[in-house]
Amino acid sequence: MTKRIMRVAATGVASLGLMAGFAGLAGASPGGSSSSGTNNTTGYNSTNRVTSSTTNHTRTTNHNNVGLQNINPQIAASGNVSSSRNTRGGSAGSGNASNSSSLHAAVAFTNSSPSSGSSSSASTSNTGTNSTTGANSTNTVKSTTTNTTTVDNHNNVDVTNDNFQLAHSGNVSSSQNTVGGNATSGNATNSSSSTFTVSISN
Repeated sequence: MTKRIMRVAATGVASLGLMAGFAGLAGASPGGSSSSGTNNTTGYNSTNRVTSSTTNHTRTTNHNNVGLQNINPQIAASGNVSSSRNTRGGSAGSGNASNSSSLHAAVAFTNSSPSSGSSSSASTSNTGTNSTTGANSTNTVKSTTTNTTTVDNHNNVDVTNDNFQLAHSGNVSSSQNTVGGNATSGNATNSSSSTFTVSISN
């Protein structure tokens, strides 16, 4: 009986990266940004502006590469039986030969992506007021907030299962016996079970 079970390989690479934030005027802090401005006591026929601009950029890139390979050759062979030149052949036989193989492989990846409420899209507090403005003056307050989130997920899964099986029952020969008797060759069996489970959540 020959039994061989060869390699199982699983590789995984996961990368999570790159968050950046920028806020104008008052600048950005990890907890958010705030800015304020006032058009106060403006002159006659004047033009006065308060402008605030906040921009948040978030980019997340996930690369998941999973490779599973199972190579399983099996050979089961029972021996040859020969009974000859006997008065009584009697009972001659070879034993059973069997192989059994079982494989279970599981790979799981979980990649977290930023939500709209994360620090990458930090809250902003921008205020502006017009107070005691001059006659015939133009006074404006403008606030702009831009949040951009980009998520790139690249998932590559490669599963290879090679299962080679050979079962051979031996030859039986009974000859030149006065009484032939009973000559038998044993059973030769192979069995194999493989399970691959890959779960990726981005």
